[in-house]
Amino acid sequence: MEFVALLLFGIAVLFVVRSVKVVPQQHAWVVERLGKYNATLAPGLNFLVPFVDRVAYRHSLKEIPLDVPSQVCITKDNTQLQVDGILYFQVTDPMRASYGSSNYVMAITQLAQTTLRSVIGRMELDRTFEEREAINAQVVSALDEAASNWGVKVLRYEIKDLTPPAEILRAMQAQITAEREKRALIAASEGRRQEQINIATGEREAFIARSEGQKQAEINQAEGEAAAILAVAEASAAAIRQIAAAIQQPGGEQAVQLKVAEKAVEAYGQLAQKNNTMIVPGHMGEVAGLIGTAMALLQKGGPGGSR
Repeated sequence: MEFVALLLFGIAVLFVVRSVKVVPQQHAWVVERLGKYNATLAPGLNFLVPFVDRVAYRHSLKEIPLDVPSQVCITKDNTQLQVDGILYFQVTDPMRASYGSSNYVMAITQLAQTTLRSVIGRMELDRTFEEREAINAQVVSALDEAASNWGVKVLRYEIKDLTPPAEILRAMQAQITAEREKRALIAASEGRRQEQINIATGEREAFIARSEGQKQAEINQAEGEAAAILAVAEASAAAIRQIAAAIQQPGGEQAVQLKVAEKAVEAYGQLAQKNNTMIVPGHMGEVAGLIGTAMALLQKGGPGGSR
């Protein structure tokens, strides 16, 4: 009896184990009934028919990184390029992932390599370094279209490294060095050009400033000379007005005549003494007349005397 009880207990435990399934979160289990797809178990507690149903495939619904092996690609300009990358995908349809391909991981890996070779083969070497994002996008687009039949969603592809041959690397380094030297020479020439422009601009502004200063000085000098001439003219005019006023006074005319006679006699005297030479006026009558006029004026009592 005890043996029968133990046997029945063992059979009951086996039935429980075969019928009760607990699926973890972010996982999906594919169940076959008598060799045919029956259902996909969701996360949590699930019940199966013992010895009739069985879990055939277990899939993780998490995002899976897949390292794509390194490979040699040939560019459009016939340059070998060592390329390796990483692919991120996710199982979206567990049934298709189970029955759409015998090994969807290998299929995705091979397709990623062939697609990458095709994309790089349409580009020149320089463009492959500049358009990595475009290459990634094209690989993802081609993979996602094909992988939909396998119940897999390709999320993104990233190129980890692009390695050209050593000869190409040396040539690229030489090109970069030459380009940097060219930019340095251009920068230096631009600096010299700007320096010459600054010097020329400074000289021009200094010349303009000097010419403006000279112009202002000449204007000031001219204004000063004009003011001096005007002052002399005004002084001369004032003196002439005073002389004219004095002449209009009683005895003014006789005073003028006396002054003129004195100046004439003095001038004749100075001329006679020049260079130790005796100069005699041509008309002695004029001198006698001047002297006579002066004596007459003196006899009348001087310039201010009565007539």
